[in-house]
Amino acid sequence: MTQSHLVEIRDLKKYFPAAHGQMVRAVDGVSFFIERGETLGLVGESGCGKTTVGRCLLRLIEPTSGEIRFDEQDLLALRRGEMRTLRRRMQIIFQDPYSSLNPRLTVGEIVAEPLIIHGANNRQARRERVAELLRVVGLDPDYARRYPHQFSGGQRQRIGIARALALNPDFIVADEPVSALDVSVQAQVVNLLQDLQERFGLTYLFISHGLAVVEHISTRVGVMYLGKLVELAPAEAIYRKPLHPYTQALLAAIPVPDPEARRERAHQTQQLGGDVPTPLAPPSGCRFHPRCPHAMEQCRAMEPPLIEIEPGHWAACFLNQPEVKS
Repeated sequence: MTQSHLVEIRDLKKYFPAAHGQMVRAVDGVSFFIERGETLGLVGESGCGKTTVGRCLLRLIEPTSGEIRFDEQDLLALRRGEMRTLRRRMQIIFQDPYSSLNPRLTVGEIVAEPLIIHGANNRQARRERVAELLRVVGLDPDYARRYPHQFSGGQRQRIGIARALALNPDFIVADEPVSALDVSVQAQVVNLLQDLQERFGLTYLFISHGLAVVEHISTRVGVMYLGKLVELAPAEAIYRKPLHPYTQALLAAIPVPDPEARRERAHQTQQLGGDVPTPLAPPSGCRFHPRCPHAMEQCRAMEPPLIEIEPGHWAACFLNQPEVKS
């Protein structure tokens, strides 16, 4: 792990037990790093395992196997007390601003809760900190006396962001933080997260089900499919030259205002057929091959490794690997 890497996971797996002795392979061998101060966008359809990756990373759920390192510390080797101390530096913004805020607590109590848990006993200092945090996220400090039901979805998410900032973290997992919001509000929240990153030097794992949302906030983008990382590259490269057919299909599904471009993308999208297979019994070989318009016999028999095709651009697809091209 280099000095610039704040987070690194290697061969992360998380299996959940199911009926008849089966296992749901939610995350099945994912590896990546996140550099200090960057945003890694993690994208994929519902059920691909991206939220499970984020929660394993914070040890909100325990991985089945693998390695997770944060600032050169092995998280899986830490005891409960050590992990609790480290959690001051690692926070999460939840997807649903309606269910993630306790309706029985005032906004002030919600934002102050992390401070209380971590030993901030001075009431006046807590009130001042809460007022400061509400100002930082664009809310009136007087809102501290109100309850969550008195706010819109966008305002509630700002409250959740204020809570995540309470302990001055270095790293935040943003778990689809705008997916439950109106489109008109999404851009405001994304812009706020970018401003906060610049102001406080934050590092983000930004989880989303769509490439359109992460385009402007991400430094690099990772694409997951059925528990696997299938492509990882700088954001510009992902949008300019996607290498994996699944990434190409996700990009083709993004609405565009140009009618000609819409027709072309619609044609590309139609080539992606079928439903997402179950993680209880993933397909052999490449997990994407049953839906891939370019699937070859090799794709059905072997799992393509995630390799560096171009500098900094990784993909798990035989179409892009030299031995197949030749």
